[in-house]
Amino acid sequence: MAEVIGDCVDDLQERLSVLASDLDLDYFGVADLRDARDFIMAQGGEHLARYPRAVSIGIGLLDAVVDELYRHDEPSAIYSYRALYDSVNSRLDMAAMLIGRQIQADGFRAYLIPASQTINPRKLEGAFSHKLAAHLAGLGWMGRSSLLITPDHGPRVRLATVLTDAPLRSGTPLPDVCGDCRKCIEACPAGAFTGAPFDPSQPRDVRFRAHLCNEYMERRERSLGEGLCGLCVFICPHVSHRT
Repeated sequence: MAEVIGDCVDDLQERLSVLASDLDLDYFGVADLRDARDFIMAQGGEHLARYPRAVSIGIGLLDAVVDELYRHDEPSAIYSYRALYDSVNSRLDMAAMLIGRQIQADGFRAYLIPASQTINPRKLEGAFSHKLAAHLAGLGWMGRSSLLITPDHGPRVRLATVLTDAPLRSGTPLPDVCGDCRKCIEACPAGAFTGAPFDPSQPRDVRFRAHLCNEYMERRERSLGEGLCGLCVFICPHVSHRT
């Protein structure tokens, strides 16, 4: 019986992988969340922590748009980045819904975490960390910017997650290869990054002071009409077209 169930799950995983390819996703992986249960519980609650797996998906951003972010204070560059950011998020949400429907059709539960979500305005965090799932799925490593750094797109990627109880095969986290690089730390106009390497046992504030980033974006919103910054995404050297 266990062998039959295993074959069914392998078949589901293959169909999900094919669906991700058909949806033109750049990243698809599965994370084993069991060791991160306490972290997920503290951030999102029991209704999220009960899921032992996550399907992590991602889409790389257009380099031509991100490359213009050196024109940091020019509205035309920032508004183009916002349009790209929102359109990719929308595509990810639709893709996550279709992946969730496939999982549900196979008799398992699926819970969609949208690409862009902030539910705690005091802590400035969402219900669930897409970066955590993508890291555990082996799609990238956590950089000094507290962003997921992928081998091909660097941090130029948006993510969404589908939590599930389907016992899918999970990936293996990638090692941190940022080394001594401090480009994102030095580029941040808010001084939000401390430079501390990622340590899942430590709170986010050890690495990233979100309130400083948020205050800076609020000032940009008042002066430019758009709060997005993106310099940490722009400056990272781990992008294929720069190598």
